[in-house]
Amino acid sequence: MPPITSANLRDVTSDPPSQGYGVAGEWPVTRSAERNSSYNSERITNNRVAKQGLTRHANPVFICAMKTKTTLLSLAVWFAAGALCFASPFDGTWKLNAAKSKLGHGMGKNNRVVYQSMFFQTKVTIDGTDAHGKPMHDEWTGMFDGKDHPVTGDPESDARSYKKIDDRTMEFWVKKGGKVVASGKIVVAADGKTRTVTTTGMGPKGKKSHATAVYEKVG
Repeated sequence: MPPITSANLRDVTSDPPSQGYGVAGEWPVTRSAERNSSYNSERITNNRVAKQGLTRHANPVFICAMKTKTTLLSLAVWFAAGALCFASPFDGTWKLNAAKSKLGHGMGKNNRVVYQSMFFQTKVTIDGTDAHGKPMHDEWTGMFDGKDHPVTGDPESDARSYKKIDDRTMEFWVKKGGKVVASGKIVVAADGKTRTVTTTGMGPKGKKSHATAVYEKVG
């Protein structure tokens, strides 16, 4: 037995090294190294989870679906805004108030008139009676730009043009074979509830006749 020296005493009384042995043949791993290894493993796991999350959100199908929803929402807002922008005081359904009107002899009557805005154009649908008292239905679609646009359903005319004077006033011309057969003015009241149409046209004997028709908004 070797003699006990101060050096041997320090070796015997000191704490054993804070280390453990791993698999046979590998270097011993200290407790500090074990903690670092565990921490690094946790970081790697967290990074993988984060990358998986990013990869999932970067999926082209997912992105495409989000873009489609955004586009549809934008279109819906745009169409709604467009409907408000293109609407005018002339739009709606107007019914003739015969009691307040002064209709010329031998002229037709427009009993019901509908104005419908359709993005840069307006459709005008008229139901009434012609100069002979027969039912009449005609349609016109165009812009209020003073240019001729075709009329369908009216044997007395084949084209009509409207020209806006201001937000509540328009002038119009009715034509047959390029010749003006009637003209007049449309004025919508400030409250938007009534409109007055004054018309000058040709009577059955080729004489001019005048009429004032008052319409009430019913829709």
